[in-house]
Amino acid sequence: MDTGIIEKMIANVGLGDRSAFSSLYDATSAKLFGVALRVLNDRADAEDVLQEVFVKIWHNADRYAANGLSPMTWLITIARNTAIDRLRARKAPSEGEEAVVSLPDPGPTPEAAAVAASERARLDGCLQELGDDQAGAVRGAYLDGETYQSLAELYDVPLNTMRTWLRRSLMKLKECLSR
Repeated sequence: MDTGIIEKMIANVGLGDRSAFSSLYDATSAKLFGVALRVLNDRADAEDVLQEVFVKIWHNADRYAANGLSPMTWLITIARNTAIDRLRARKAPSEGEEAVVSLPDPGPTPEAAAVAASERARLDGCLQELGDDQAGAVRGAYLDGETYQSLAELYDVPLNTMRTWLRRSLMKLKECLSR
């Protein structure tokens, strides 16, 4: 429908014209219902919101100022905000009830924790098969984030030797973990 016609209907509604209100309802209710339904995802709530929207339009049409923006934007904003208010009210606790906040536990599930503990025990067993220095270098490089250079200095070996230790240690760990 033409923007000018809708603006004229809103202006007439602002003057208390029931016929203009009925015409505005006929012209825009399907669109505004769709907005409410999209926000609420519940047909009954969307129907209730649509009724509230048109009550607000009836009471506030005289405040609408034709400023070059689409009058549908004004109507859709009323519908969307009313639907959001309904959605918030739906989630808010009733008077006398305590708000129950359900936060997901970021930790692992008991099953995942058991599997991780089992894997950790296997990895610790495999690390024990390496020499103390090699196991310490692997822990330093891959668990503590140490650089190869700092590990080479710590164990007093050349940098290329440290790289060889780590490569061979990882191959031994892989072999051990695949058994």
